Amino acid sequence: DGSGYGDESQTSGTTTSVSEATEANADESTGVVIIETVLGYSEAAAAGSGIVLTEDGLVLTNNHVIDGATEISVTIATTGETYAATLVGTSEDSDVALLQLEGASGLEVAAIDDDDETVGEAVTAVGNAEGGGVLMAADGEITALESSVTTASSGTTAGETLYGMIEVLADVVSGDSGGALLDDEGEVIGMTTAASVGGVVTVGYAVPIEDALAIVEQILAGDESDGVTVGYSAFLGVQTAAATSTGYGGYGGSGSGSGSTQTTTTSGATIAGVIAGTPAADAGLAAGDTITAVDGTAVADTTELAEVLAGYDPGEIVTITWTDSSGATQSASVTLIEGPA
Repeated sequence: DGSGYGDESQTSGTTTSVSEATEANADESTGVVIIETVLGYSEAAAAGSGIVLTEDGLVLTNNHVIDGATEISVTIATTGETYAATLVGTSEDSDVALLQLEGASGLEVAAIDDDDETVGEAVTAVGNAEGGGVLMAADGEITALESSVTTASSGTTAGETLYGMIEVLADVVSGDSGGALLDDEGEVIGMTTAASVGGVVTVGYAVPIEDALAIVEQILAGDESDGVTVGYSAFLGVQTAAATSTGYGGYGGSGSGSGSTQTTTTSGATIAGVIAGTPAADAGLAAGDTITAVDGTAVADTTELAEVLAGYDPGEIVTITWTDSSGATQSASVTLIEGPA
């Protein structure tokens, strides 16, 4: 379902049984939301969870929950109200994203914990389990702090290693991503982000809430250092060839995923496909073409293409130079559009 869960890189080794998740009660559901996305460019959909930070609709979630989304809808679990959401900013490295609900006011916000966590502490993970549209609560306990987890790739989201995580023994499943990890006082101590797969027991991982909120503050300050992106990326609309699979790399300007390395004797970014209705399509680019420069800056491969396009904003005009399948050099000026999340 696109929730982006992966294998853990280290586990607690415990064999303690885990109680099954049950439907969350009103207290557990306060400030937790259900997120559904449409990935228009890949004709897919995904689901996850989020945490309400402000009454006017700032919502915290995982980057992998909304990565590649062309539409995002958020449902307040306690009221059933649904809002369209826009992307405020992301940190791919930390798997954090901040959304703004359109027209929201007077929302109940999640209670944020300010105490230190301890191993053995009782916790409850609340989220949109399996994307079922109903918040579920999974009781468990903290088994380790400062853990690391390596996630598997999912959809347009590449796998990555996350550090400093809270490790929990709880029935965390796909769809819980972005949801709240609560302490025994019902306060948020972390954002559920990943879970082990295929093991005897389920081991979940959460970003400590203080780490996630530090990235939120950076996004709101407009600070794009340390891998943070504010707003939507500029979008060209090409699908780039990836050497590591038979599928596509990124979408040529969406930031994530277009950094795959290609194996080719031609210098440039080889195009595997062009998305209809995008600047690339309007310019006449086609599968098999190789982009060699953007505004006169040479690009040797798909990694460099992504890096160069990341320096532009939607609405900017750039000149794309490419070699077509017959070997002829072409160029065209295009206006970059707003990409997916």
